[in-house]
Amino acid sequence: MTDNVQLEVEHLTMRFGGLVAIDDLSFTARKREITAIIGPNGAGKTTVFNCLTGFYVPTEGRLTLYANDGPRLLERMEGFRIPRNNGVARTFQNIRLFTGMTVLENLIVAQHNQLMEASAFSLAGLFNLGRYTSAEKEALETAKFWLNKVGLYEQADWNAGNLPYGSQRRLEIARAMCVNPSLLCLDEPAAGLNPRESAELNILLQSIRDDQGIGLLLIEHDMSVVMKISDHVIVLDYGKKIADGNPEAVKNDPAVIRAYLGEDEDDELPPEVAADLHLDPNA
Repeated sequence: MTDNVQLEVEHLTMRFGGLVAIDDLSFTARKREITAIIGPNGAGKTTVFNCLTGFYVPTEGRLTLYANDGPRLLERMEGFRIPRNNGVARTFQNIRLFTGMTVLENLIVAQHNQLMEASAFSLAGLFNLGRYTSAEKEALETAKFWLNKVGLYEQADWNAGNLPYGSQRRLEIARAMCVNPSLLCLDEPAAGLNPRESAELNILLQSIRDDQGIGLLLIEHDMSVVMKISDHVIVLDYGKKIADGNPEAVKNDPAVIRAYLGEDEDDELPPEVAADLHLDPNA
């Protein structure tokens, strides 16, 4: 295995009774790259995320995360240890902020584990010992950094539930980044965004990849996001992988066009569909 591989999924299968949601899926995701998983509704994309992040225990298969201190088998871990001890963070299709807390508090609470350890599980915090005040200051600086990064510094004292929808999306990404992940899993981060917000999201995700130097795993239906920022695209259909490669190769793959758009490969695509995939309908 090359040094650049961050995640290796081998023969992943997930069954729910007689339903096979994921069928013998294998792929790799690399460090400092954005890997997108796309496919029609019901293709199994979110199930893959749920297996990787400990919500589901796979029926079969191996999920290897290559950390600095060696490989770690995620399928053998308790779910809560995957984000806490292995640097895997995620967001969800439906926004899951603490809407009654302020924007700043959402980012502080994301650093709960570090603060609790520094406080000796409240004792050091109770007596305001140096180790806790230092950790508290660091958590605040981390939160401020990400508020600046996602353009929400001026809204730090707002209740998170009062933010516009697009801002809530950015806040959820900032909260995930406050745990200092090595792999960030984003489940449809562009859902519900307008074109301007989607373009801003593209810039943010590329910046996280380049500036923080981490890998991103992305589930997305918005092809304007996927094709512009992804380094690597995996396509699922009915739980099976049907394509795996760079965006240019994947978007022109007849099997992808047939499965993802419901068109026969010999049929001419509607102009608006071809435009969404950046294809020339007259080619």
